[in-house]
Amino acid sequence: MTTTTLPPITLPPSTHEFADVVHRLEAGGSMLPDTPENLMQIIGIYKAYAVPMDFYWRDLLYIAERVFLNPLPAFKYFLPQEYLDLPNHYAGEHADLRIWRGEATAHPELLEFMKTGEMKQKLPRLFHHLWHDRINMEFAEACMRAMFWHRGMGGQFDPYLDSAEYKANADRAIRAYFQGNPVMLGLYQLFPEMFLEQVRQLSYYANLGLFWEVMAPVFFEMSDLYDEGKITTVPEAMNFLVNGIFAIAGRPIYHHVYIRGECYEIIPKSKGFMWLYEAALPYVEAVFYRTSPFRGTKSYNAQAKQVPDNQADFHYGILYADVFPVGSAGIPPTLLMQDMLHFLPPYLVDYYKQHCRGEDDMLIQLGISFQRSMYNVTSAVIQALRTALLYPLDDPNPRHLMANRQFFEGQLDRFKRPEARLRDIQRQNYR
Repeated sequence: MTTTTLPPITLPPSTHEFADVVHRLEAGGSMLPDTPENLMQIIGIYKAYAVPMDFYWRDLLYIAERVFLNPLPAFKYFLPQEYLDLPNHYAGEHADLRIWRGEATAHPELLEFMKTGEMKQKLPRLFHHLWHDRINMEFAEACMRAMFWHRGMGGQFDPYLDSAEYKANADRAIRAYFQGNPVMLGLYQLFPEMFLEQVRQLSYYANLGLFWEVMAPVFFEMSDLYDEGKITTVPEAMNFLVNGIFAIAGRPIYHHVYIRGECYEIIPKSKGFMWLYEAALPYVEAVFYRTSPFRGTKSYNAQAKQVPDNQADFHYGILYADVFPVGSAGIPPTLLMQDMLHFLPPYLVDYYKQHCRGEDDMLIQLGISFQRSMYNVTSAVIQALRTALLYPLDDPNPRHLMANRQFFEGQLDRFKRPEARLRDIQRQNYR
């Protein structure tokens, strides 16, 4: 008796504008082509991003939990030792789930930079701050505001902010915070919605802080694995992110405030809000895709019609960004590039020395590498959604494979806009 081996099921070629990318996704790949140069760039950027991110998440939680409604938060970027020592839940020996094999406290490179800054001198922290020789938390706050402005991105976290239960929890915290301050309590009586809206924004500080608490050790571990020769391709880097997304999907998203030693649960952990649906997916939509036009590059005058009429049509995230205006002073992504510049691994510094048009061009080149790296992260999100919602890539049912294809093509439709950089990142000479 002979055994007949059926040929693998194949679909006809895609007719989509990005057919090559569709086929790559169907094969388990990334939107970013698999080349050693691309892999080196994205892993180097993940490492350079993770170090300032280790500050971002700690300071976001500090502002949400301790600074809270301080009307003059002049020192909100001055992290106390308590938050520098705050153990990351996904690093260290006592982690809830150990993703990174390093320590749970603030990264050594971050601590060294906080001491000496770009000037490499140990000066008072206030001097470094006023000289802007510090981590640019303004970037983190810009991401938070993008999430807060582009509300309604799915999940239950955002609708909860308008619920009677949330308002009652916020009211208790507001009254406790301003206890003994008749002026602020009087203002609260006159303008309750203004105070409540500030608390909602602070809940997004907590949301983003808890999101980045996960991503920092993920990126640190990817860097270490690359250095050890254990991540050797772009799909392997993407799949590490996919596996991380599913491993961490259920971590709680909450907002607690600590006032005079007492904890006020504005969003309790018991609500069951989860990292994937309430933080990760809204972050990708609001920050990677949408954000808002960079100040000074677009006119907000309605008559000028340089900004879309519909909020859903916003397309100013890193997946669409022109890196040249991004390299302008004061634009949030440029602040991130400046932060990452301090923590580039040596191999990426050498790469930029080969391809830069001088040191002033390094931020631009760094921005392009960051763009490539975020297309890989977005690919991981797309593959994770396909895994959760649709079918395996090797499913024997052709209808299931076609459903996967339609999903991939629908995702790539968002990059048909002329501003999208998906076309550019297919070319290695996009620099």
